[in-house]
Amino acid sequence: MKSLITMQKLLQPKTSFEPNNIRSNNLYHYFLQCRSIVKVRLKWVKNRSLDHIIDRETDLKAACLLKDAIKRSPTGFLTAKSVADWQKLLGLTVPVLRFLRRYPTLFSEFPHARYTNLPCFRLTDTALLLDSQEQSIHQNYERDTVERLCRLLMMMKSRTVPLQSLHPLKWDLGLPDNFERILIPKHPDYFQYVRASNGVGCLRLAQWREEFAVSALQRSSESKEMGNKYQQFKRGQTTLAFPMSFPRGYGAQKKVRAWMEEFQKLPYISPYEDSRQIDPNSELMEKRVVGLLHELLSLTIHKKTKRNYLRSVREELILPHKFTRLFTRYPGIFYLSLKCKTTTVALREGYQRGKLVNPHPIARLRDKFYHVMRTGLLYRNKGENAIPQDILLNDVEDETVLDESEEEEDETGDDCYEVTSESEDGSDED
Repeated sequence: MKSLITMQKLLQPKTSFEPNNIRSNNLYHYFLQCRSIVKVRLKWVKNRSLDHIIDRETDLKAACLLKDAIKRSPTGFLTAKSVADWQKLLGLTVPVLRFLRRYPTLFSEFPHARYTNLPCFRLTDTALLLDSQEQSIHQNYERDTVERLCRLLMMMKSRTVPLQSLHPLKWDLGLPDNFERILIPKHPDYFQYVRASNGVGCLRLAQWREEFAVSALQRSSESKEMGNKYQQFKRGQTTLAFPMSFPRGYGAQKKVRAWMEEFQKLPYISPYEDSRQIDPNSELMEKRVVGLLHELLSLTIHKKTKRNYLRSVREELILPHKFTRLFTRYPGIFYLSLKCKTTTVALREGYQRGKLVNPHPIARLRDKFYHVMRTGLLYRNKGENAIPQDILLNDVEDETVLDESEEEEDETGDDCYEVTSESEDGSDED
């Protein structure tokens, strides 16, 4: 520990670092092998376009969850009393009753047959049509859903995940509602239900699927016109580089650029490979964890998820205790947002000019769902009559596109990971 502290003092930013100096070079490479994940401090740079997407999809997700809850209800409707305590569960900043009334194009209000003062809500014909389109997509892309779920389990150290940890990820992974009853039993060759030692129900991978053990980074590199580079990687002669899109101001910083170049030169370790032989405190393990987080976010429909959802599977993914700091150490790969009173992490390469790159059909359907929500908000008195029929039958384009030159603004004076609500003991205030 003393030697490491001494080394940190030698490598403070105020110390001149000359690449041609042999002694400094040796210290630098020794530092790369020994430093922990908390040493690099970068200022938080806010991305307004990604924050807007996260803000928008908070209401979208809540509306979809309410739609599924109404469908599951044996009466075909929900009462205002039954959903009164769901505000925190849905991630809303307004009462659920007010939220339901805000979107009459999706939720139709009517009085209870017995208690006339009790508001009730059923799905409108528009919401039912959108839901039928969603179910059709789930059926047509079931193979894709099974593959994504297999990949997630293949990254777990025991190839098993508790169902209580998987349910929060259901929206992000694009799993159908009641997937444990309508999807899992159809594929016994892929999945098994088991009980953990503590009695918790878990989902286990039935058998290893070698055809799935190729990461998104490897697939994208292989598909690109890279000439001999990917062939050299497959022969072990070079490494794969993560796509990076630095916030404004970082790309020109020599120290940041040099550090990222050294990071890219480290061997790429697939998240599907066994990593038990790697020193958990080494730089190599850090790159392996970055690759694992990159792969997990690549599996999600919107290339993002909440930090708390990752924390619930942290041990199975063999993530470090304070893995949030990895997101802030690599701002060219990840973006950490504090919108909507929670902490969300997004994959930068998944977005371009405020839009998803190559959106999944489920993402396109959700865009249509949001358009119906927004139309209902603007023309609340007209209800379903405000929705043009061609919108319900065709995809819609997201009109929110920000100029890349105006996307980011620097929140000066704050270290990025210190802005998060993660305390020293690992507790979470989300």
